[in-house]
Amino acid sequence: MASAKTSSRSRGTPVKENGPKLEEGLKVFKSDRFNADSYVQSKCSLNEKEIRHLCSYLLDLKRASAEEMRKSVYANYAAFIRTSKEISDLEGELSSIRNLLSTQATLIHGLAEGVNIDSLSLKASEGSMVNGLSSNVEDREPSDLEKWSAEFPDMLDVLLAERRVDEALAALDEGERVAAEAEKTESLSFGILKPLEMAITERRQKLADQLAEVACQPSTRSSELRASISALKKLGDGPRAHSLLLNAHLQRYQYNMQSLRPSSTSYGGAYTAALSQIVFSAIAQAACDSLAIFGKEREYRSELVVWATKQTEAFAILVKRHALASSAAAGGLRAAAECVQIALGHCSLLEARGLALCPVLLKLFRPSVEQALDANLKRIEESTAALAAADDWVLTYPPTITKQSGRSSVTSLGNAAAFQHKLTSSAHRFNLMVQDFFEDVGPLLSMQLGGQTLEGLFQVFNSYVNMLIKALPGSMEEEANFEGSGNKIVRMAETESQQIALLANASLLADELLPRAAMKLAPLNQTNYKDEPRRRPLDRQNRHPEQREWRKRLGGSVDRLKDTFCRQHALDLIFTEDGDSHLTAEMYINMVGDADEVDWFPSPIFQELFVKLNCMATIAAEMFVGRERFATLLLMRLTETVILWLSEDQSFWDDIEEGPRPLGPLGLQQFYLDMKFVMCFASQGRYLSRNLHRVVNEIISKAVAVFSATGMDPDRVLPEDDWFNDICLDAVERLSGKPKAIDGDREPNSPTASVSAQSISSVRSHGSS
Repeated sequence: MASAKTSSRSRGTPVKENGPKLEEGLKVFKSDRFNADSYVQSKCSLNEKEIRHLCSYLLDLKRASAEEMRKSVYANYAAFIRTSKEISDLEGELSSIRNLLSTQATLIHGLAEGVNIDSLSLKASEGSMVNGLSSNVEDREPSDLEKWSAEFPDMLDVLLAERRVDEALAALDEGERVAAEAEKTESLSFGILKPLEMAITERRQKLADQLAEVACQPSTRSSELRASISALKKLGDGPRAHSLLLNAHLQRYQYNMQSLRPSSTSYGGAYTAALSQIVFSAIAQAACDSLAIFGKEREYRSELVVWATKQTEAFAILVKRHALASSAAAGGLRAAAECVQIALGHCSLLEARGLALCPVLLKLFRPSVEQALDANLKRIEESTAALAAADDWVLTYPPTITKQSGRSSVTSLGNAAAFQHKLTSSAHRFNLMVQDFFEDVGPLLSMQLGGQTLEGLFQVFNSYVNMLIKALPGSMEEEANFEGSGNKIVRMAETESQQIALLANASLLADELLPRAAMKLAPLNQTNYKDEPRRRPLDRQNRHPEQREWRKRLGGSVDRLKDTFCRQHALDLIFTEDGDSHLTAEMYINMVGDADEVDWFPSPIFQELFVKLNCMATIAAEMFVGRERFATLLLMRLTETVILWLSEDQSFWDDIEEGPRPLGPLGLQQFYLDMKFVMCFASQGRYLSRNLHRVVNEIISKAVAVFSATGMDPDRVLPEDDWFNDICLDAVERLSGKPKAIDGDREPNSPTASVSAQSISSVRSHGSS
């Protein structure tokens, strides 16, 4: 009832309130004064709502009771089987006790009858009637049935001695039939019938013992075993016969296992294959014999399943001890996976016989495979870290590599897509180890370890990204402790080329190489792509939500590296080594004089920003061949970092708004020119993002609003946009050595073509209003 109350509570039924009412209602029916007619009349006054409520409550109790019974059956299934066997054993013992009592009763009746006969003989002289009776008993010839009853035990003894089982079974059946008819028709006296029944019982037990002895002999052939078990079942001792059958197969395969001598130097796969052949062949044969002799009776089928599960667990323990333990501890995922695949291959053959034991193996092997998986990932991380300590951070093609695993040989860089990319030495090592790691993923998928594998690989990649971050100058000064990197020493990337190589490593691994390897964890149905032969593998991979989310997380790690790179370069650009800022309000509010006397040109810090971006664009163009989008996003992120710092620098704006001197016309004009210059070179470089365009407009609006607060009109101070455009284009030409580019020369398909630098003019009118 506890579960019923819980179930009802989950449905919102007030069980605590209705329970006592129900008990009270039941007491009405138990009363001696219960009147059905009056009770029905009283209950007919219930309205429809109350009746429905009561019906709903009773249905909830019914469902909860059924659920409780189902849970109880599943929770106590093993106990149910064990209790069934105990009941069968008790029935056998009761049968033996009944036979013993029957024998004793026969003896007692025989003694009593003998005493009566002797008494009649002693008193024969006392009467002619008694003498006549005694004479008839002594002189009467025994009937054929009485002769047969006297000879029957000796005949059974002969059949049992000669091991003529079928004839003995037939004779026992015939004896039981005759005894039953004699008892019914009283054709045999009690003194003859009871010894006959006792003889049949004794010979039946003797035959059962003989059959059990034959079944327990390891040398018994399969046909003899089945015949003995079948005969024992015919004797009526089915539970014992089935147990003997399973025990016989157990003894046989244990005897065959004595020839297996595992050693520390033996090949784990060979040992697993030999042991699997012995164990699962024995289980298959036991299942076949059980089905042939006992059919599909639930009791015997359940005992077979329990026995097979127990033998499978024992097999798994042996494989883990002699094959998986060493491989898992050493990180030998391939060796461990091969052992698991061999075992699962043999075990899966039992499914045709109705024994699904693979889940048992998977559950028992999973910890060992997880250990091998973790050790393998740890080895990848440590090996990559060791190379990163001495990496020169120069992108190169990998050397010619020949795999020694016996699976493949790679002697040409053009034969595999994985070897067509330029990476640094540590990234090459990371990629090769990951590709090798994913060669055997069958057990990982069957054990549902795909998600855990992806998570482990992400952690290893994240650790490598942390090391790349530590390789950036200035990262150690920030005392950043990244998870997975620890205190490992990493060679610093001093030059901008080396630093961009760090980004090339991370981006190529996250965008292409790792997702391509991880696709093996989600094998696709090739028939889905017969009509799509040109579809790229990465496009197919995108159809899996789990791996799509995993790729986003990889990209998040790359973004951390990119953000650190941009932040440090922005700080190097804005601040001096002494901590002074190159971008202050004084450079604008201190501008006084005549506008005609000023040599208008972008401020030095924005000139340096342009030169740095121009230099990085050149380096990135060489390193990101075929992946120009990443280079564009990198330049976009660096430009945004500098401008966002200016937008969020509260001290800068405090000085602009409340400084010792208000922002004058020349300062506003110079500030406007600097922002116009940023928009100009970002647009020409095609890394003018919408976010950058929005932030620049907000900065200009803020500056125009501050200037308007002084009472002056910014439209009277600021020249036309063509004047700013000419200066910006001239600055780009002088700083880069390239000819001027007009706005119409931009490619129409450029991602920034829709964002025009001329849109700043709209900000002026907005700010002046």
